[in-house]
Amino acid sequence: MKYQKTYTPSANDIERKWYVVDAEGAVLGRLASEVAAILRGKHKATFTPNMDMGDYVIVVNADKVKLTGNKENQKEYKRYSGYAGGLKITSYKDMMDKHPERIVEHAVVGMLPHNKLGRQMAKKLRVVAGPDHNHEAQMPEKLELK
Repeated sequence: MKYQKTYTPSANDIERKWYVVDAEGAVLGRLASEVAAILRGKHKATFTPNMDMGDYVIVVNADKVKLTGNKENQKEYKRYSGYAGGLKITSYKDMMDKHPERIVEHAVVGMLPHNKLGRQMAKKLRVVAGPDHNHEAQMPEKLELK
């Protein structure tokens, strides 16, 4: 009895596309999970977990993303310098005022693998606070989220 070999794509077989996602009125977590799946390549039939199969994603209108419930008042972003007393806490509202694109980046990167492969996938994410982006040369397709 002969067995068929499993198809494993090589780096040359990967075709990458560019997508534009409009975050206006979208719920942060739902937006982030769908964008993370595209960055990972899970929407492709040739998905391989140990390879970066994903496409590039440009998220526009990041400043118009929504949260559900009372998270707008309660959500905090923490970072630690490594020194004693080095914990910095930023509220969601402050982050939205100063760096709205970091909110979406933080949510999407948190849904990618936490290793070298995930960092490689995160480099294919572009987030813009307003409606305009500077990647028209890549001819990105508009992607409607569910």
